[in-house]
Amino acid sequence: MDLAFDASGRFVGVEQEEVVALGHYMMLADARLNLFTVFDDLKYDRSDIDMMSPPMRTHAVSQLKALGFRQISGTVLHNKRDDVKCFIPKFHALGASPFDIARYTPKRSRDYYILTPTQTACQYIDAYAHENAIEKIVALVKSQPINLFKLVDYLEKKPAHRDFRAAIGYIKSVQREAVTSDPLRRRRALGSF
Repeated sequence: MDLAFDASGRFVGVEQEEVVALGHYMMLADARLNLFTVFDDLKYDRSDIDMMSPPMRTHAVSQLKALGFRQISGTVLHNKRDDVKCFIPKFHALGASPFDIARYTPKRSRDYYILTPTQTACQYIDAYAHENAIEKIVALVKSQPINLFKLVDYLEKKPAHRDFRAAIGYIKSVQREAVTSDPLRRRRALGSF
């Protein structure tokens, strides 16, 4: 892999809007927010717990090893040469909002979070203007499906969340088409290899 970090911990040659794939199941989803995302499956149920599964963690560790990261704890990977860390925020409680996943895991501006696609979509909704958030989520669901049911269950009364509610039908149709088309329809869950 030819990716490297600059002095501020950003990937060299990666623009803020660029998505960098790290295999079929992982990608640098947002260079501005420093978000990696790993997905596991194509179908979700409203009652699914939105957390990093052991196969997702294993995959992330494996993919980031090529970038010089070494796992220093169950939830932290570190690139010693560039002093960049990747955090897998801990799931704190049954019923916890995917919007709050990074709340209890502070990081430096040079560090990254490794999230599920649903958690990543929540970060987009809270960090970007409505049109940009929708655009980024649409791009995300074309390569990594999100649990729209879980996301909808945790929308708050904030303006950004109310605005997002109107786009759910559109995102659902984009995702439905993506998971029934190549290359997604051929993907199997990470733990089933």
